[in-house]
Amino acid sequence: MFEQIINTVNDALYSYILIIILVLGGLYFTLRTKFVQFRLLKEQFHAVMEKPKDGKGVSSFQALMVSTASRVGTGNIIGVSTALCLGGFGSVFWMWVIAIVGSASAFIESTLAQIYKRKGPDGSYGGPAYYIETALHSKPLAIVFSILLIITYGFGFNMLASYNLQSTFSGYSFYNAEITPWIIGLVVAVIVGYCLFGGGKRVIKVTSTLVPFMGVAYILVALIIVFMNIGMLPNIFKTIFAEAFNFEAIFGGFSGSCVMFGIKRGLFSNEAGVGSAPNASASAEVNHPVKQGLVQVLSVFIDTVLICSATAFMCMSSGVEPSAELSGAPYVQEALAQTLGDFGPIFITIAMILFAFTTLIGNLFYVDKCIFHIFGKKPSKVFMSIYYIIASVVIFVGAGLSADLLWGIADVTMGAMTIINMPVILLLGKYAYRALKDYEKQRKDGIEPVFKAKNIDLPHKTDYWN
Repeated sequence: MFEQIINTVNDALYSYILIIILVLGGLYFTLRTKFVQFRLLKEQFHAVMEKPKDGKGVSSFQALMVSTASRVGTGNIIGVSTALCLGGFGSVFWMWVIAIVGSASAFIESTLAQIYKRKGPDGSYGGPAYYIETALHSKPLAIVFSILLIITYGFGFNMLASYNLQSTFSGYSFYNAEITPWIIGLVVAVIVGYCLFGGGKRVIKVTSTLVPFMGVAYILVALIIVFMNIGMLPNIFKTIFAEAFNFEAIFGGFSGSCVMFGIKRGLFSNEAGVGSAPNASASAEVNHPVKQGLVQVLSVFIDTVLICSATAFMCMSSGVEPSAELSGAPYVQEALAQTLGDFGPIFITIAMILFAFTTLIGNLFYVDKCIFHIFGKKPSKVFMSIYYIIASVVIFVGAGLSADLLWGIADVTMGAMTIINMPVILLLGKYAYRALKDYEKQRKDGIEPVFKAKNIDLPHKTDYWN
């Protein structure tokens, strides 16, 4: 019964509501910012390399790694595989669309997070809950958003990541469907718990170390596989575009079409417009909010255009036909086994371990910030210890639940966050546009951009920019 309700809500969200909000909203932001995601590509790389002046705060690169840790996760492997197996090769195109237009949404929400960030004992913090409360003067809506984020990332996404990780081992001879998922879930829960009790700095250190290694290694292997099957590339692109615009198939069964799966899995992967990454963006020490907006644009491209495409291309170039039976880890493992032999499944297992771990850590970083918002301050050590234990137990439980149920819960709660965040950033976007204009003017004048709230006629008091 519960699963039926989840599926019904899911179909309604992704068949109609979210497509309109995400695509039209992303296009609007793209036009208002004059294609910032392409126009300021060089500035994106410049911004990510900037270090805090005092050398103590969270750098742009570290904030990028935390947000990328959440974005780049099991969805890049399992999510893409699921989209290919259930939605067809055309879903890759719609993933690209969501990434390209969504990166403009990511720019707006992360710039706003920087503008409205607050000072804390351990540095700056913020996110959608804070710009909702400060700019819209709606504490109740801010709390609702915080609760939704906690449910989405602390429960839905983390249970799903745990399940996806253990499912990678299903092809090994030692795997027992009744026992193995719980053992793997327990091991992962203990390791994540250890990191959580080490505090936020340990989280940042772990993710900033693992994410670059994980991403580069995965892309390199994908490129090797693609080059080994280079002759198939023209037909792959032909198939992607042909299926993406097969309107008879799309509108004949929209809930299972490449458009829906492309948008669902693309959104799950890059999170642009959802309102999660701004929580990491707000923690960075920068001298202009636009710099973090640009950094998060880069994060979306890393996630979808590079890593999701890497998964799709190495699967499609393998010659293994996708099917509902192979949906998830089995399709990726089978594809790599065809090209790399026994090393293929082992590599995917290792990649999944790293992807899942960084996803779990990055997700709980976001949850921390929303818990702080609800309480108005950092909760007691006792409360946080109980929360860390619950978070670890959730990871353990998720490993043994149903895949369909977990995907459904994650999609619904993520969709609910998006429905709140996108209209909010549409209302507040004017301040991000003004900030972008201010940034570009200073760049044009040959000076390092420094932000002041008065320069954009910001009517709200902030902790950093007055």
